[in-house]
Amino acid sequence: MSVPPNTQAILLLTSHFSRAKKELVKPLSPKEWGRFALWLKEKSLTPEQLMTGRLNELLKGWHDKAITLDRVEGLMGRGSALALAMEKWLRAGLWVMTRSDPDYPARFKRRLRTDSPAIVFGCGNRALLNGGGLAVIGSRNAAEKDLVFSRELGALAAANGHSIVSGGARGVDEASMLGALEAEGTAIGVLADSLLRACSTAKYRNYLMANNLVLISTFYPEAGFNAGNAMQRNKYIYCLSDAAVAVHSGEKGGTWSGAMENLKKQWAPLWVKRTTDAKAGNA
Repeated sequence: MSVPPNTQAILLLTSHFSRAKKELVKPLSPKEWGRFALWLKEKSLTPEQLMTGRLNELLKGWHDKAITLDRVEGLMGRGSALALAMEKWLRAGLWVMTRSDPDYPARFKRRLRTDSPAIVFGCGNRALLNGGGLAVIGSRNAAEKDLVFSRELGALAAANGHSIVSGGARGVDEASMLGALEAEGTAIGVLADSLLRACSTAKYRNYLMANNLVLISTFYPEAGFNAGNAMQRNKYIYCLSDAAVAVHSGEKGGTWSGAMENLKKQWAPLWVKRTTDAKAGNA
């Protein structure tokens, strides 16, 4: 599978191809890309035209303190890094989609608008991304009874024809996803790190091959865990779903902040499981 020139250009502008600390130029954030992409569209320019190298001519009239001509030039000059990374990722079974692809999640565009991710990396059945589902969120260190509840909720969703949308982390996320998959249902895992590794793990391989699972990430596919990325990823879980259930939350941390952001932005209706745990933030 080859990567279209337009997708290559967007990758150059918005993606990391190695550990972030090693890179000299910072890729554009979703907000920055939204701003830049809108200007390109207004000027009837496509990202792939920037690969011709005539940046001074093409970007005449572009003024932005953060997105300077030097920065764009530096990002566009990473062609060999892109080629090496994409060869490795495509060989491992990953695919990449941009906002202009017909199967890009419509819910992202509708709910996040210009904040929707420029690039989505993934493996598995990408058609699931536009099917909605039930988001299940909760702690990595949940009690056994919460893990049992999450697994049963996954199976119940599967029996009623709904996908589970979750973050793929150990604990509540993984239990709900495996509960759905083991009941011959479908699941969407929105990962904050290690997409490349997750796509080759034994626990997911058969479900990916059976088209019952899709794993996606908006981050560098080989990224290690980063708390900021995990927080940022939470909104994508809510935005892909029709409704959400919080199984167990602390009074701070990823589950809490994601749920509070969703309540504020009203992306999806949120149900919260009752608990007797006095330390939980569920109430």
